[in-house]
Amino acid sequence: MSINMDNLPQHIAIIMDGNGRWANKHAMGRIRGHRKGAQAVRTVVTTCREIGIKYLTLFALSTENLGRPKEEVSALMLLLEEYLTNELPDLQKQKIKLTTIGEIDNLSKNVKEKLLETKALTAKNDQMILNLALSYGGRDEIIQAVKKLVQDIRNNKLTKDEINKDVFGGYLETYAMPDPDLLIRTSGEYRISNFLLWQLAYTELYFTDVLWPDFKKEDILQAIAVYQKRERRFGLTSEQLAQDTKK
Repeated sequence: MSINMDNLPQHIAIIMDGNGRWANKHAMGRIRGHRKGAQAVRTVVTTCREIGIKYLTLFALSTENLGRPKEEVSALMLLLEEYLTNELPDLQKQKIKLTTIGEIDNLSKNVKEKLLETKALTAKNDQMILNLALSYGGRDEIIQAVKKLVQDIRNNKLTKDEINKDVFGGYLETYAMPDPDLLIRTSGEYRISNFLLWQLAYTELYFTDVLWPDFKKEDILQAIAVYQKRERRFGLTSEQLAQDTKK
């Protein structure tokens, strides 16, 4: 698959969906599906680093996912801890910085400790940011941002007249990174499932029937190739964009 290396999305976000269906399709337990999905994570992270993607956000665990059967949630925690342990050497080798968004206090003690350790050890890496959304919900993020904003107004750090979209964006957990240019969702579902609700306002959406455990290098390259064929107007007309390009 050929892509234009001069027109790469700066930030890719992925809703990794289909582990359970993959497991059912192969007559395996759901946990096997999640384990296979972890292999796809490794492939996508490596591919994005190789081609020069600067930010990769993966929707790894939603707040709703924590309501699944205890056995599955416990297995997910073990898999996450295992992933962090196994992938740390590669993160260091590839100079990838790990960050997170979401309520990590809701995760198991061991996972939280491993996350904090991995984030600290990779903090100075500067070639790519791998951002994991864990115990994350877009509506919750917006509500928390509003609470912080209101508190700053009460503390006279901000006035209501100073609030605009840029100021509000600074209260979100993704304040240090650009909004996603491309969102990928696997497994044939056509919704964003409470993921980065504010940040996806002008993101290009790409949906594929491929189940996440089957998502390979050629699939991520295919998504980027489709992205590169689209015209991103951000509410403007094609003529306006052409004029801006000439300036």
